[in-house]
Amino acid sequence: MFIYACVCKCKNSWPELVGFEGQIAAARIESENPNVNAIVVENGFQVITDYRCNRVWVWVNKAGKVTETPIIG
Repeated sequence: MFIYACVCKCKNSWPELVGFEGQIAAARIESENPNVNAIVVENGFQVITDYRCNRVWVWVNKAGKVTETPIIG
């Protein structure tokens, strides 16, 4: 339970990563909050919509650049 409590209370959004290359953004997210798994997904793909404190979707365009603020969820 402690891990999930920290995950939700630790840093939970990364607006400064919009425009970065997706894999670089994911690595930075995981280094700043090691309790989350950052998953790079191309815009338009369907993903599971349940809320999880240990997951961050990193949305990228066809060029691999982050298009929206990655947030925990």
